[in-house]
Amino acid sequence: MENKILLHILDYFFIIFHTLWTLFNMVGWIWKKTRPLHLFTVSATALSWFVLGYFYGWGYCLCTDWHWQIRESLGKMPKSNSFIHFVIIENFGFKISPEIIDLTVLLTFIFLLLMSVILNLRDRKFR
Repeated sequence: MENKILLHILDYFFIIFHTLWTLFNMVGWIWKKTRPLHLFTVSATALSWFVLGYFYGWGYCLCTDWHWQIRESLGKMPKSNSFIHFVIIENFGFKISPEIIDLTVLLTFIFLLLMSVILNLRDRKFR
């Protein structure tokens, strides 16, 4: 019983943490004070997707993997391999192909990574 309670707490933790991480990756580059942290979070995301992804499959997300293991233990396996696709299905009920979501996420991520690198370099130059 206690184990199930902990698993439910961890499930909610990962939903909140991963959503906040994703939202910060989307907007953290906007404010000068958060740009160094944003560069760290998008770099960590890129390392997971592309370095760990080389070994576990492109786009591999350590956070999603851990979260899905918890949900599997709870008998609530998501209908998607992608956290973003999962959030869209679970919260909005939209039936969008995972390939479209993956492509949109990748293109958005490339833009966000470029913005972070460019603005961090610019900020450093003007210090």
